[in-house]
Amino acid sequence: MQIKIDRNSRTPMYIQIRNQIRAMIFDGRLRPGSLLPPERKLAESLGVNRSTVLTAYRELKADGLVDSHVGRGTMVLSAMSEVSESYGEFDPPLYNQFFSQLSERANDPLLRDLLVVANRKDIISFSAGISAIETDPVEALKGIEEEIVSQPNHEALKHTPTEGFWSLREAIADLMHKRGIGVTPDEILVLSGSQQGIDIAARVFIDPGDVVIVEEPSFFSALQIFSAVGARIIGVPVDDQGMRVDVLEQLLQRYRPKLIYTMPTYQNPSGVSMSLERRRRLLELAYRRKALVIEDDPYSEISFEGARKPYLKELDTYGYVIYLSTFSKILFPGIRIGWMAAPKPIIHQFTMIRQLQDLHANSISQWIVERFLRSGRYDAHVQRIREEYRIRRDIMLDALLEDPVPGLEWIKPTGGYYLWCKLPEGTPNMSLMVNAADRGVSYVPGTAFYLGGKGGQYMRLNYTYPSREDIPKGIERLKEAITATLKRPPHKYPGEEKSIKPIV
Repeated sequence: MQIKIDRNSRTPMYIQIRNQIRAMIFDGRLRPGSLLPPERKLAESLGVNRSTVLTAYRELKADGLVDSHVGRGTMVLSAMSEVSESYGEFDPPLYNQFFSQLSERANDPLLRDLLVVANRKDIISFSAGISAIETDPVEALKGIEEEIVSQPNHEALKHTPTEGFWSLREAIADLMHKRGIGVTPDEILVLSGSQQGIDIAARVFIDPGDVVIVEEPSFFSALQIFSAVGARIIGVPVDDQGMRVDVLEQLLQRYRPKLIYTMPTYQNPSGVSMSLERRRRLLELAYRRKALVIEDDPYSEISFEGARKPYLKELDTYGYVIYLSTFSKILFPGIRIGWMAAPKPIIHQFTMIRQLQDLHANSISQWIVERFLRSGRYDAHVQRIREEYRIRRDIMLDALLEDPVPGLEWIKPTGGYYLWCKLPEGTPNMSLMVNAADRGVSYVPGTAFYLGGKGGQYMRLNYTYPSREDIPKGIERLKEAITATLKRPPHKYPGEEKSIKPIV
């Protein structure tokens, strides 16, 4: 008899046990006359108190499903008519019995919990990975939308091809040419955000047990997606020059990965960019070991200082790189239009899988982005947000340097959305999160970006979303929370050890 206990569930454990045994009785897995395991034995196997199992058995007895006698144990009854009288002809479904293994592997509440905290009115959010409301080109996009929907039978009100409508793919190809990447429109697939591209790639390329190489730390949604499809996830350390390709080389000799996932420019969460030498070495290793490379590039246009490094896709001469990008980080988060650039055979296969998900990206959003790109206002908007986000980054750095917390360290980002901080030694991250929320500020803990529960000594701060005025206020609250947390003994919170773990 297999029973699963979810220790993070709000449902009491005795009810979880009772419900699962009831389901086994109703679906015939436990036949009339079957003996349930002794209370003590079941308690030991589940790692719960005997009283928990005893309470579950008493509930089952009260339901008329089992009977117990001293010396004979607890037996399933055969008189199902009594059950029918108590519960009617049918019993409500136990939904967790229907959930697939994939959905169970994807069941990490961290992102949902962070969104709940970040949306509180009293919270200054450094956890949001979105643009500043003030920088969103609302009026320009509003005018484009009104023009589109005012035209009867406009194409934007109809279905579009799964790959995206042709004029937008042409405009994206033109944008990529400006980035130094030569692609044709038929090598582009329009997505509902670039995260969809990671999900499709995982479904197209990965079978359970296949190896995926990721950076460590890495984008937590990518880790969740690869974990959900049953990938064996192997992490490669990141330093101030990006992915450690010397470590990558050793891992490629040991494993045969199908995919290498990387965010080489203004990486999320660390903010670092991979050096040109390492970019070339990564491609050389991928060619040699026949591993495809996913280049995730949401932030490269948000650059503050330094010369632009060439994209992996730009350097790729053999067609190994699948390039992902998005307009959500440049225009506004709700636009949910991203794209993939890849060789035609990959685009074809991705299109087949993509049409099973949502048929195509939102038609009106596609037309809005296409018109905005064609209008000539895109470059000016990018320059505007670069300047604004550089100012906000500097405000955050200045606030951290004013009366600094001893032991708090960071690397100054030269672009992107995030500041990656190392906490003072011995700071319990979950306790800090609670103390920070109590003071009205939120961040993302480093454990979200690592495999196997590592990364507790780090936190990610976003400087693009909070206003110029709120950034120093939030940093002051955060510094107070760190100081207060270090003075208190650490406390273990429910679910603290829950994390994405590699499947080995």
